[in-house]
Amino acid sequence: MTYQEEEQSRLRRQASKEAITLALQGQWKEAIAINLTLIEKFPSDVEALNRLGRAYMELGEYKEAEGAYRKTLAIDQYNAIAQKNLQRLTYLKKTKTSADTKTHKLEPQQFIEEIGKAGVVQLSNLAKPSVLAHMVAGDVVNLKENANNLDIVTAKGEYLGRVEPRHGQRLVRLIRGGNKYSAAIVSSTDKAVTVIIRETHQDPGQAGQLSFPTRGIEAARPDISDRVIRRELEQEDALNGDPGYTIVGGEEPEALAESPNEDDFDDDSGDE
Repeated sequence: MTYQEEEQSRLRRQASKEAITLALQGQWKEAIAINLTLIEKFPSDVEALNRLGRAYMELGEYKEAEGAYRKTLAIDQYNAIAQKNLQRLTYLKKTKTSADTKTHKLEPQQFIEEIGKAGVVQLSNLAKPSVLAHMVAGDVVNLKENANNLDIVTAKGEYLGRVEPRHGQRLVRLIRGGNKYSAAIVSSTDKAVTVIIRETHQDPGQAGQLSFPTRGIEAARPDISDRVIRRELEQEDALNGDPGYTIVGGEEPEALAESPNEDDFDDDSGDE
C-alpha cells in the first residue's frame, strides 16, 4: 500500500469514528454531513451508507433513509443491515409518526460497573413490530413491575417486552427490597430485543446480593463502555449469553457475540 493509500485509509477511519461519535451523541444532522462527505470520497462505503440511513431514520426523513439503504443493496445485495432497516422503515411509514429527536439516550460510560451490577438481558413476549421499529440502540427505557414479572416500557410507558421470569422475578424482589435500576436498549428487531440493566442503588438491607449473579457463568467480563452501542450503529448486532444475560463489568475487554439476522421484522411475528 502506498503512502497516499495509507493516508486515505487513515482519514476514512477517522471520519467513520467521528460519525459514530456524533450518532452516539444524537447529533444526527452533523452525522449526516460527515457520512455524505465520506460517501462522496468512497462511493462504495456501505458502512457509511448504512450510518447515513440510520441518521435519516432518526430524524424522521424516511424517504432519504430508504434511498441510502437501497444504495447499500445496490453494492451489496445481501447486506443484512440494509435489508432489516428497509423492513423497519415499512413499519415506521405505516405508523405515520415522525421520529422523536428528543428521545433520551444512555451515556455509555454509565454502564461501566463492577461485575454483577449490570447485565444485558433478552426480552420475551415482545410488543408489535410497529412498536419495536421505533426503538434503537441507546434509547433509555424503564422497568415496570407486573405482578411478579418485570416488563420493559418506553419513556412514555409503552410496553416493549418482558424480562425472562428467571431473571425478572429476581430483579422484582430486589426492587421491592429497595434497589433501583436504569435501563437502555442495546438492539431491537421484531424477533429479538436486548436491554442493558444497571443497578444504580443497592438498599443497605440487600448488601452483598448481586443483581446479576456470576455463579455458573464462564468468565465473560466484557467492557460495555460505548462498544455495544458503537457496534450496534455499525452492525446492528444481537447479544446472547448462556445464563440468559451477559455480565457487564470487570477489567478485561472481551468481544460480545453477534449474529445479525437477514429476516428480522417479518410480518408473521407475534404480538404482545
